[in-house]
Amino acid sequence: MDQFIVKPLFGEGPIHWYTPTNAALWMGITVMAIILLLVIGTRGRAVIPTRIQSIAELAYGFIHKMVEDVAGKDGLKFFPYIFTLFLFIVFSNFLGLLPKAFTPTSHIAVTAVLAMLVFLTVTIVGFVKNGAGFLSLFWVSSAPLALRPILALIEVISYFVRPVSHSIRLAGNMMAGHAVIKVFAAFAPLILMSGIGIAVTPLSIVAITAMYGLEVLVAFIQAYVFTILTCVYLKDALHPHH
Repeated sequence: MDQFIVKPLFGEGPIHWYTPTNAALWMGITVMAIILLLVIGTRGRAVIPTRIQSIAELAYGFIHKMVEDVAGKDGLKFFPYIFTLFLFIVFSNFLGLLPKAFTPTSHIAVTAVLAMLVFLTVTIVGFVKNGAGFLSLFWVSSAPLALRPILALIEVISYFVRPVSHSIRLAGNMMAGHAVIKVFAAFAPLILMSGIGIAVTPLSIVAITAMYGLEVLVAFIQAYVFTILTCVYLKDALHPHH
């Protein structure tokens, strides 16, 4: 699990809030990669786009359509925020697959902040837009009257659990995949030993390759899931009804 340890970039010693760390470095690299894609890659604004401009336009259109389809046209005013969330998560996930890289989204400290920002945003928007009517989100009017208080309690609990599940899902998936790859990689040096190493090492390499391919898929899927859940929560805030 040493690949997940947050370390100072310079020297040793305790980590303070101002200490440059490997986590801060890779989050900075993530931001720079996004800038290169969206600013540098699209500055030509060619009618026939380059490959980089095509990727930027596809990402823009993909998230724009997601927000409009899930949250409705009212949700498009939050598109820049949701688009930024998606790009930060997907770039962090993919850059974390590079050798010797650090994956910020494998840390609950990072994903919890992202999830709490989403939770606070949709809650504030819900009350600002709907006032006390936002509480209708927790009242299942289609259920029998006797069950409504029980269902309301369940809805309230599930609402406040959202940031927990939202953050743990992303961090857990990213950490688990990287840890499994490391476990398989530990078997590869057995080729230096006689006997069992000759059989184990090729299987280990095949397993690492398969897991790496799966992690590439998971890296995108987890960014997609985090983003689409954000859109669903935003829809509840804008239109609180069952």
